[in-house]
Amino acid sequence: MNDTYDKHILEVSNLCKIYHKGKIEIPAVKDISYKFHNGQIISIVGKSGSGKSTLLNLIGGLDVATSGQILINGKDLIKMSRYELALHRRFLVGMVFQSFNLIHSRNALQNVTLALAFGGVPRKDRKEKAAELLKSVGLEQRLYHKPAELSGGEAQRVAIARALANNPKVLLADELTGNLDSSTSKEIIDLLMNLNKEKNLTILMVTHDIETAERVSDNVIRLKDGMVISD
Repeated sequence: MNDTYDKHILEVSNLCKIYHKGKIEIPAVKDISYKFHNGQIISIVGKSGSGKSTLLNLIGGLDVATSGQILINGKDLIKMSRYELALHRRFLVGMVFQSFNLIHSRNALQNVTLALAFGGVPRKDRKEKAAELLKSVGLEQRLYHKPAELSGGEAQRVAIARALANNPKVLLADELTGNLDSSTSKEIIDLLMNLNKEKNLTILMVTHDIETAERVSDNVIRLKDGMVISD
């Protein structure tokens, strides 16, 4: 946990997301308000269907809120154009998922260089920077291995390196240890804690592992039926 935070980088206010199935309304997030402080690790916990991933996807700009406000660096995501949301996903937030979402035809180095290309890094600099990022997550010996040739923990490390490619302010992690054994999960969580400390990186982590959440987080947000029940 990081004790250096001093102001909130992200704030959600009266945030709601309602899905529609025919004429039926399905509320996934209900009137959530919360301030996320710079440099914190914050875990979001709750049962399946509680709204955890929906909240993360709204903050990541992958989904659009029905109402409310999401301020990051003082800008409201809900008022952003599609182009502005693309820039938000490219530079302000990095996202890591349970299923890794790596491109299977490309090796670890290429998966990271592709993110750098989207971020506008000159071609001549991409390979060196990608190698540095992979080294920072302990994969300097696995640069030219494709996802099928990596263990689950190694694949997740590639995904983390890719998420960090364009120096995001916030890292969003959705059940990133859900497919890993307990020993590998601990290694990945330890890696996140080091990144939080070294880079003052704000981390929002969705997890079912309440014990780990309470151990590593500055705050734990508990959701039930789309609402915050405690923090």
